[in-house]
Amino acid sequence: MTHAADPRPQAPRLPLAESPVIITVAPNGAYKQAADHPAVPMTAEALGREARACLDAGAAMMHMHVRRPDGRHLLDAQAYRDALAAVRKAVGDELLVQVTSEAAGVYRAAEQMAMVRELAPEAVSIGLREIAVPEIPEGELAAFLAWLAERRVLTQIILYDDADVRRWQALRQRGLAPAGAWSVLFVLGRYSAGQTSSAHDLLPFLAASDHALPWAVCAFGPEENACVTTAAAFGGHMRVGFENNLKLRDGAIAPDNAALVRQAAEGARALGRPLANAADARRIYGAIA
Repeated sequence: MTHAADPRPQAPRLPLAESPVIITVAPNGAYKQAADHPAVPMTAEALGREARACLDAGAAMMHMHVRRPDGRHLLDAQAYRDALAAVRKAVGDELLVQVTSEAAGVYRAAEQMAMVRELAPEAVSIGLREIAVPEIPEGELAAFLAWLAERRVLTQIILYDDADVRRWQALRQRGLAPAGAWSVLFVLGRYSAGQTSSAHDLLPFLAASDHALPWAVCAFGPEENACVTTAAAFGGHMRVGFENNLKLRDGAIAPDNAALVRQAAEGARALGRPLANAADARRIYGAIA
């Protein structure tokens, strides 16, 4: 039996030794507090220090959240500008910084999109489930996605399961998400028992994906390192950090985010993949597709 060739565009598959792996650090998230770990960065100054330590450990990118003075989640353009300035002071442009638009149960889709437009960041992460919602008319969603594409904002779409993957690809196929600097993040184990991820959780994402865009994974719990290393073996990229996990691969509490970055770097090197720097990350995530 013969099968028709898959007409969907696919990203070129380089040998692993020629494919730099982007390690992103997610150092704080929307919920972690100093009570969870004293090294969770809660201020702009702390994010600057974290940027330096994680860059030195092998990160090319930071996934950034900002907080209110009381530690609660915040989406605010000026707070992001302050934090971005602190990171820039610490590392210059040697780290690509991706801000989040996460709702965290606090913000609605219109507020999230308005913040992104006001900030006009170099890179942003956007949860598909948070903006593709009934309260946002399809035309308004399409206009926002077109705005991101036109300005070549490095936009990572967050996907939680294989149904999300198919939904995002359908939006692209329908032309609602025009060619832009898109990538995707597969969140492994978000709805698993105890929110503990396994490398097996990656398989449905890969089966559903058309492999047209750069992709990365994040994971929860002590198997975070196994999950991101597995992703790297399949040509994906890695996101690690206190946002989702506080533990090293041996189950011990990590002393800081840099320790989780170093583990990820060790896994990448064991696979023969070079570590990406910020310039590589901008090139890979900035490719128009």
